[in-house]
Amino acid sequence: MAETPTLRLSLKTRFLLAAHSFGTRAAIRSDHTLNRSVLNIFDPKAAASAKPVNGVSSFDISVDPARNLWFRLYAPTSTATTDALPVIIFFHGGGFAFMAANSRSFDVLCRRLAGETNAVVISVNYRLAPEYKYPCQYEDGFDTLKYIDEMSFESFPAGLDLGRCFIAGDSAGGNLAHHVVLKACEHAFSNIKIKGLIAMQPFFGGEERTESEIKLVGVPLISLERSDWLWKAFLPAGSDKNHSVVNVFGPNAVDISGVKFPATLLFVGGFDPLQDWQKRYHEGLKKAGKEVHLVEYPNAFHGFYCFPESPESSLLIGEVKNFVQKQSSLA
Repeated sequence: MAETPTLRLSLKTRFLLAAHSFGTRAAIRSDHTLNRSVLNIFDPKAAASAKPVNGVSSFDISVDPARNLWFRLYAPTSTATTDALPVIIFFHGGGFAFMAANSRSFDVLCRRLAGETNAVVISVNYRLAPEYKYPCQYEDGFDTLKYIDEMSFESFPAGLDLGRCFIAGDSAGGNLAHHVVLKACEHAFSNIKIKGLIAMQPFFGGEERTESEIKLVGVPLISLERSDWLWKAFLPAGSDKNHSVVNVFGPNAVDISGVKFPATLLFVGGFDPLQDWQKRYHEGLKKAGKEVHLVEYPNAFHGFYCFPESPESSLLIGEVKNFVQKQSSLA
C-alpha cells in the first residue's frame, strides 16, 4: 500500500493556518449560525489605498449600500502601456460564510494578481451565509456585473477593456464564478465580453463521500465536517448537497451543452479534500463540449494561493497571466 504523502509547509504558513482554524472553530455554532464578532478577530482587514502599494492602487466602489454590496478595484500604476487593460472580476472564498473583499489575505492576493498579470482586478464583496442564504450570493455577483457593464471608469489610473473580461473565484468564489458566468451567458451586456473563467479550487460537493474527502483528514482549512456545516448554512431549508448549485454535474444538474460557455482554467491541489469534486467538474465541462484547462499542484492545500511564500502561489499567478493573455488575443 502506497504511503500517504506529507504536506510540506513553512513555519509561518503553519502558524497562520493554525490561527485561522482556531478562529473559525471558535466562531461557528452547532445550529449553523456564526459569532461574527469572534470571527472578525481572526480576519484582519486591509484598507483601500489610492497611493500605489507594490505598483497597484485600490479603490472601494459601492454598488448597493442597502445590501452592503461593493467592490474593490485594483489598478496597476506601473504598466508601461497606455492601452486599456483586461479585467478580472474576482469572487473571494470562505465557504459563502467567511471572509470579505477587504480581508487582508484577499487584498494581498488581488494586488498580486493585478500587478503580476497586468490586469485590472475587481474584487466583489457579496452577502454572506447564514444570514443570507442562496441565492443571495449569486444575485449579488450578477448584479455587480451589470453595474460594471454600465459604469464609467475614466477617473481611474488604468483604462479597462471590458471586452476582455474574466470571471474568477477561489473556493466558494469559484462556485459563485461558475454560476455567475452561466447566468451571464444568457444576458446581453453593452460592454462586457467574458473571455474566460478562472476557478481556483472551486467549492463543489454532493451527498456522496469521495475518496479524497475520506482520505485527506487533518489537512489545512477544509474537512468533511466543515464542508457539511457550510453547505447547511448556505442552502435553503430542506435542500441537500445534490442541489444543482452544489453538485453541478450531479443528478439534478442543469444541462449546459447548449450554452456558449467560455474557456475555463481550473486549479486543483493534491492536499485538498475537494479535489475529486473539482476533477468531476473538469470532466463535466469536457463532456458538455467546453474548453477547460486543468492545472494540478500535488503539494498544494486548499487556499494555498493566499500564502505568497507558497511556491505554488507564484506558479498559479503565472498560469493566470498566460491564460488571460492567450484568451485576450482570441477573436
